[in-house]
Amino acid sequence: MENKTTSQIQTAPSLTGRAGGGSLFSITDNVVVITGGTGVLGRAIAKYLAAEGAKVVILGRKKEVGDAIVADIVADGGEACFLETDVMSQEKLQQNCDDILAKYGRVDALLNAAGGNMPGATIAPDKTFFDLDPAQFQTVLNLNLTGTVIPTQVFLKPMVEQGKGAIVNFSSMAAFRPMTRVCGYAAAKAGISNFTAYMATECAKKFGEGIRVNAIAPGFFITEQNRSLLTNPDGSYTQRGQDVIRQTPFGRMGDPEELCGTIHYLISDASRFVTGTVAVVDGGFNAFAM
Repeated sequence: MENKTTSQIQTAPSLTGRAGGGSLFSITDNVVVITGGTGVLGRAIAKYLAAEGAKVVILGRKKEVGDAIVADIVADGGEACFLETDVMSQEKLQQNCDDILAKYGRVDALLNAAGGNMPGATIAPDKTFFDLDPAQFQTVLNLNLTGTVIPTQVFLKPMVEQGKGAIVNFSSMAAFRPMTRVCGYAAAKAGISNFTAYMATECAKKFGEGIRVNAIAPGFFITEQNRSLLTNPDGSYTQRGQDVIRQTPFGRMGDPEELCGTIHYLISDASRFVTGTVAVVDGGFNAFAM
């Protein structure tokens, strides 16, 4: 076996000079961009990261909602701003990026949280595959998958220029298991998991180890998109909701705030040797067999 001299052995770079001081988990003054930041999950994550000292930029389509989230963050002593966007428009996203760079001079992290579903891309219990609407299927693929690819293209550039950055994509339990009904959404989320692994290698090989790409796969959380699917008007669980609870060892849905710790880890120096992973936050859903 060939012996390497000391000069040939590659070692990790020093942690001295880390942004935010001495703590591995510090994200103080980090500029964090969140697409889909006006949703239930995005709102909780934005508030948490701002409370931890990050400068949060919320991107979304609902200006009134975005401005309200920013007002809440500022009232609590945090720093945030809202920019209207369209994750399918490279031109609009580039303008967002230019505005952010003009304001803060850098982008430290991107959370690709934008996504959604449509009735025509699902297959209800009383329907079959032949009832799938190819146009809506394509729209759901575009919103979730392409709507992750385009923001990554735009916001990766300043990260490459500064030599450091973290991207966290949003996958799903549907990427691990081909669940009933959510045909288009599941296909898109599986694509996001694959895209995450691809980009982790692409960035590390071509731009260096300072650029990391990971994903988070939430279990079941009540959002505006799935509320009617999982709960009845009186707050009780639908049959679908009961199926989820039965499959989840913790025996409950997740709280949005329970995603924050994993995301904090993935955008901080605490995970500096972590890339290409999909971190599962699901109360044991994906681990349960029977």
